[in-house]
This record gives sequence, structure tokens and C-alpha cells, in this order.
Amino acid sequence: MTAVDLGIDQGVAAAEKAYRDAQTLLLWRRRLLPAAGIVAALGLWAFVVWFFKVPVFVAPSPQLVLMTLWTKLDILLINLLPTAIEAFSGFLIGNIAAILLATLFVHSKSMEEAFFPVVVLINTIPVVAKAPILVLLLGNGMEPKIAIAALICFFPTLVNMVRGLEAVNPQAMELMRVLSASKSEVFFKLRLRNSLPYLFSALKIAASTAVIGAIVGEWIGSTTGIGALIIQSTYNFDSAMLYATVLVGSAFSVLFFVAILTVERFVVRWQPANSH
Repeated sequence: MTAVDLGIDQGVAAAEKAYRDAQTLLLWRRRLLPAAGIVAALGLWAFVVWFFKVPVFVAPSPQLVLMTLWTKLDILLINLLPTAIEAFSGFLIGNIAAILLATLFVHSKSMEEAFFPVVVLINTIPVVAKAPILVLLLGNGMEPKIAIAALICFFPTLVNMVRGLEAVNPQAMELMRVLSASKSEVFFKLRLRNSLPYLFSALKIAASTAVIGAIVGEWIGSTTGIGALIIQSTYNFDSAMLYATVLVGSAFSVLFFVAILTVERFVVRWQPANSH
């Protein structure tokens, strides 16, 4: 091996090491900065409560909230279960309905022109206004909460799915026509594949909004669930339990979001051609 070759190999090895070090540093930066932000926010919260001597029933200290989380974890988890069932069921129903309707709209422009304004109109009605109507129609069980969660997931998924199914590459579509592909082949091999990044963008939003819908539904009429526990804690001026309940609900939303994100990384390994 000549000195030139040796120098090139050493340079390549140094460049690879520098790249690995940079990637490691970036990974730790992405982990440490959010953790530092959370710690700083908790520290500021504790300082404000201590310095201004805020009454416990107005705003508890982080230590009291964490203690409540620990001592009343069983109550919190018992109430989380119905909310999780309602949110997940509404997530499935709302998104499946949106995907099916988006498929219908893409294959029938007359149906889209006739019913898309109706969907938009329904979506403009506030959730707190829909909830009492659904309680009257479906009773006071889980059904209205699931329906609210489904409705709140439905519209973003419908819009994104229609966009994804329609945003196909013109050259790819022309090739499918040249090959005499059937409508089902065009849909499954071209349109559906192209729509997946759009779909998962909507599903990540729906993962959080489904939990919100279930909680709002529980505010209207329920004796169990995260929403009901929030109302009870508020009326009892139990601020520590209120904050702990909110944290548990938020933690579930985050876990739901992360689950969808994980599935997306396995399913979608490409981006739509016109996503930039």
C-alpha cells in the first residue's frame, strides 16, 4: 500500500468517525434538550408556587401532584380505562369511516360535490354542542363518548385521505392506463400507496383528538373516566387530583401518538412525490 492510499484510508476513517460522533451528539441533543426543558418548567412551577405562596386549592406544587399520582394511581388507572376504550373505539370508527368515504369521493366526483359541504358543515359545529345531542340520541353510556371521539377524528382524516388518493403522479397514472389496469388495481397499487403518508399525518392528529373527544363526552354525562374525574376534582377543589388526572390523560395521548408514529415508521418508508 502506497503512502497516498494509506492517507486516503485514514482520511475516510476519520470522516466516518466524525460523522458517527456528529450523529451521536445529535441523538443526545434530541434527548437531553426536551428533558432539560421539562425539568426547567417543573422548577419554575415549584418556584412560583413557593415564592408567591399560592394556595393549594388554586395550584399545587409539583411535589404534591407527584405524590397524588403515586398514592392515587389505582383510582387514576381505573378511570383511565373507560376513557382509553372510548378514545380507541372512536379512533377506529372515525378513521375507517373517513377512509371509506374518501375512497367513494375519489371515485365519484358527484358524490364529493354533494356531500363534502355537508361534512364541512357538521365539522363546524363545536364539540361541546354536539355532545349533548349525542347523549340525548345514544343515552348516557359509552356510545355517545365513542361517537364524539369518532366525529372529532373523522374530518382531518377525510381531508388528508382525499388529498392523498388524488395526489398521484400523472406519469404513473398514465402508465397504469397504458397497461390497461383496472380501477381496483389503480387504487390498491397506486392511489392507496401514495395516500399512506397523508393518512398517517391525519392519524397522528386523530390519536390526540380522540382522547380529547372522549374526555369532552365524559364532561356532559358520566360518573367514570378521566373527564368525569376532572369535573369531580374541580368541584371538590382538589387541585392536586385535578392536575394528576390531566397528566394521566396527557400521558395516554402521548403514548397513543407514539404508537401511531411507530407503526408509520414500519409502514411508510417513502414520501409522496409532491410533498416538498
